Amino acid sequence: MSTGRRRPAAAAQVDAGQSELFAAPLISIIAGVDEAGRGPLAGAVYAGAVILDPARPIAGLADSKVLTMARREALAAQIQERALAWAVATASVQEIDTLNILQATMLAMQRAVQALSTAPELALVDGNRAPRLACAVRTIVKGDATEACISAASILAKTARDAELLRLHALYPEYAFDQHKGYGTALHLARLREHGPCAEHRTSFAPVRDWQAPGSAQIIAAQGATV
Repeated sequence: MSTGRRRPAAAAQVDAGQSELFAAPLISIIAGVDEAGRGPLAGAVYAGAVILDPARPIAGLADSKVLTMARREALAAQIQERALAWAVATASVQEIDTLNILQATMLAMQRAVQALSTAPELALVDGNRAPRLACAVRTIVKGDATEACISAASILAKTARDAELLRLHALYPEYAFDQHKGYGTALHLARLREHGPCAEHRTSFAPVRDWQAPGSAQIIAAQGATV
């Protein structure tokens, strides 16, 4: 789990993107929360939580999926340096397979918010589902594109997960995790068909689950043809 904190120069205020939703005198410490890695066939699911400092704005925050890798990494460094507080947490492959991906994602989000060095009064969570938290919670569909703090959380979660997949690539080069980051691409399915799953594959996900079933080679081949 990664965390960071910087002492605020002044009391936190609601940023411009949030001011239409909440009056600053009522809500002053707001955390953005987002996940990365719900869909892939391998690796942990990640969650980021960020409390931005309105006195130190960060230009260019956006949904991590629309940013280049280089831009995400540059913004991640700025977020970690300028935010009032930030944290990145995970739920493991084993937790995903035991709980299911939705509950594991909620667990990762809980851990990220709990790891913040400053307790938020409100958490803005991307999507339409949110974990149980000690603070007030509001879900925002596509919030990673509209709320700066959620965008920041998205960027930290995405960059941390991408770094982890590069580490997994070094351990399991036969799967080419560096190219597909664990998603079910034709290349990944071909490598899965050739080598079978490794310890970092999610056995509760098809086609990893199907690989272990009778006729698995034919199932995975058909799925690979449709990706």
